[in-house]
Amino acid sequence: MNPELYILGSSSANPTRERNPTSQILKIGSEKIMIDCGEGAQMRLMQFGIRQTGIDYICISHLHGDHYFGLIGLISTMSLMGRKQMLHIIAPAPLKNIIDLQILHGIMHIHFEIKFHPTNPNVPEFILKTQSFELSSFPLKHRIHCTGFLIKEGKKERHLNMQAIDKHEVPVAFYKSIKTGKNYIAENGTEVLNKELTLDPTPIRSYAYCSDTIFDPTIVPYIKDVNLLYHETTYLHNLAQKAAERFHSTAKEAGIIAKMANVGKLLIGHFSSRYDNLQPLLEEARVEFTPTELAIEGLKIEI
Repeated sequence: MNPELYILGSSSANPTRERNPTSQILKIGSEKIMIDCGEGAQMRLMQFGIRQTGIDYICISHLHGDHYFGLIGLISTMSLMGRKQMLHIIAPAPLKNIIDLQILHGIMHIHFEIKFHPTNPNVPEFILKTQSFELSSFPLKHRIHCTGFLIKEGKKERHLNMQAIDKHEVPVAFYKSIKTGKNYIAENGTEVLNKELTLDPTPIRSYAYCSDTIFDPTIVPYIKDVNLLYHETTYLHNLAQKAAERFHSTAKEAGIIAKMANVGKLLIGHFSSRYDNLQPLLEEARVEFTPTELAIEGLKIEI
């Protein structure tokens, strides 16, 4: 099953009647990763039918409130619901102190371990690897330290070529090792090469998340050729000067980055509350990069 992305929030700093601040869930393999956690994220989780306790990894791009103010409430809910397993938080280092203070002064009883992975805002770095995915971060240029995230599926097993398997009468007991790349040696000593017994695995899928950032072509090498790119799009390009002053991007600029990086599809979000109608932002981005979609709340995208 391909990874699936769920949009929980797509507004910039000010929420609107229809849009909460930024938050997403990426389902990849058997695991769920939350990316940013603005206010209202828990309500959207319930609307999607995603259990809070099923989230084991939370990535926070930076410490502007619209990207993490929903986090302490989510942690509290996880504990109230009886969570026991470890929670991984990948975020700027100062967030650990913020969380610790909230837990201390709120006299919160957290019954699970929180493992904190501090991000480096200055250089790209590998963060962690699980059975399902590999997670890396890369620097973005915003008014405060900010990082983007690159998530790739883990290495996949090869597919069995059942026609060849039957031809060589390979016992079921050898299927698992063959799928991992090993040759098969028959009882008579004959060796059958793995490339004859298997087919190439399904291509690895990838997702890049570019949170708040000024237009910055230097990020292109980090996101090159990803299947899906999320890039903030706070303003239309007639407000390019305002965007630059506030270290944000326009729809046109997001489209240019997607084209430069040769991505499969572009997803735009972090819309300013000044826009009730998002269609002009979509149209502006599509002038530069046709396969663009809006990060509308409630949207589920297969990568």
